[in-house]
Amino acid sequence: MVWENETPQLYSRNEKELTANFPEIIEWCRSNYEQVKEYLPLILDGELVHLTNSYQSEFTLVQQRGKLRTIESITRHSRLYPMNFIAFDLLKISGTSLMENPLFTRKKQLDKLCKVLGITKDTSPLQIIETFKKGEELFDFVTEHNGEGLVAKKKTSTYRSTRSKDWLKIKNWRYVQLIVTAYDKGNGYFEGSVLKDGELTAVTHFKHGMKDEEYTTLTALFKENGEKRGKETWTLPPSIVVNIASIGFDGKQLREPQFDSFLMDAEPDGCTWNSLQRQLHPIPKQVEITHPDKPVWPSIHLVKDDYLLYLQKAAPFFLPFLQDRLLTVIRFPHGADDESFYQKNTPDYAPSFIQTAVDEDIEYILCNDLKSLLWLGNQLALEFHIPYQTIHQTKPAELVFDLDPPSVDEFGLAVQAALQMKEIFDQFHLTSYVKTSGNKGLQLYLPLPEEAFSYKQTRAFSEFVSIYLCEQNPEIFTIERLKKNRGGRLYIDYIQHDAGKTIIAPYSTRGHRRGLVATPLYWDEVGDKLTPDDFTIPRVIERLRSEGDPFRSIRENLDEQGEAFAAVLGELKKLGKK
Repeated sequence: MVWENETPQLYSRNEKELTANFPEIIEWCRSNYEQVKEYLPLILDGELVHLTNSYQSEFTLVQQRGKLRTIESITRHSRLYPMNFIAFDLLKISGTSLMENPLFTRKKQLDKLCKVLGITKDTSPLQIIETFKKGEELFDFVTEHNGEGLVAKKKTSTYRSTRSKDWLKIKNWRYVQLIVTAYDKGNGYFEGSVLKDGELTAVTHFKHGMKDEEYTTLTALFKENGEKRGKETWTLPPSIVVNIASIGFDGKQLREPQFDSFLMDAEPDGCTWNSLQRQLHPIPKQVEITHPDKPVWPSIHLVKDDYLLYLQKAAPFFLPFLQDRLLTVIRFPHGADDESFYQKNTPDYAPSFIQTAVDEDIEYILCNDLKSLLWLGNQLALEFHIPYQTIHQTKPAELVFDLDPPSVDEFGLAVQAALQMKEIFDQFHLTSYVKTSGNKGLQLYLPLPEEAFSYKQTRAFSEFVSIYLCEQNPEIFTIERLKKNRGGRLYIDYIQHDAGKTIIAPYSTRGHRRGLVATPLYWDEVGDKLTPDDFTIPRVIERLRSEGDPFRSIRENLDEQGEAFAAVLGELKKLGKK
């Protein structure tokens, strides 16, 4: 990043300008120009990333952004997949070059600059890289979160734009078993495939890492026993299995594939899409998994290992809502079609990495990391219910309305209520969010500034909105708590929003046979075509990749939200006086 005036420029390693493709980063820099202008011109060395967690970037999405050309496509992409610039070196400040200074002095200067700008490692969209002195500790974090690897630099080294002996890149290789299905003499590559829905699906092309003897033997095997397709291509039926090292998977192809070894005793039938996903997402070594093949949602053919893989992929989006909240889970020890029970107390056999907090003589689990989430998943905790505040708060962090139709067949009532409520929120200049309940209804969120409004205040607002909506539509909406008195109407539940109460967490699965997920939505999805059955575990995994997270900005711009909510409460107080 070259920052000389109000608008910085972004350049790739080969000097290609990328400024126009990353407007969220540029706008943030412009908004902080006054704080930084006395330090200009400056140059930051860093990397453009789309963070799925603190240790992993989705490289393919960054590549896609760099190739976009229209303002419309860039704007849409930035909304779905916001990018960050991670600064890891300071090369120039106030026009003075630091490149010949040792790394540790450049780091000190970078830290000072970041304090001026209020930047931490978690600030979006400009961040500073976190530095570790113990490589083993960092590599444990990288492997647990499926990162690409780590870079180790000599602290006395001067800056060089090309790789030198003063730094090392240590990659987090994951090893996958593939069937060798084709050989292309034209480029010299072999094709590696897996079985997906009974069909062979190519996921890589490889040759690097092979010894000359291995390469010669395999090419001869294809030419002698394979079927020739075209002038320079041969194929073989599933028979040869290999181990391939990779640093990741973009959904279609392995990244940086390297041949590791032939697996003479492995059966091709074992090389499936599911086994590929599991090998790409290894379970952290601290978590013991039992009975991975146990059926959990038999009607949709999902076993425990499928559930654990969902938790791993959803964790970056799921865990922020669980962070430091007293957790109540519903466990289904024999699967979603069988008996269940609520669990609040931490069991005696919980591993040492499980964090807890005591409230009213109950030692609750705090699900603050991937290890804890997977341990609970192994216990077949299928539902995660959370309070409206963290352990550090006495007031709600969000106001939630639960829209509960009589049955899934009347889901349209929830859609109608949600859209009418959004109109009310919009009139009050309140930003709202919506998610499926994972069952038959919808839930609407109004995020609130930390410790700003009491439950009494939120109740005044939620009661007003709920009663107003029912008065406008008495034939289809009700606030009647007793089911027998609702008369087929949708129940607007505002009573449930209170201290000590809980709600299903965003991205939690539900323990019923349909295997649905409480799924955040974009408002433009809420319409006649919406149905909760669309949001199964496999669909939500794909949705997060293809459509991003609709709740990603739920904790942003809370000062403006607080001002708007305070204004509404003021008006309600006036009405009360009248």
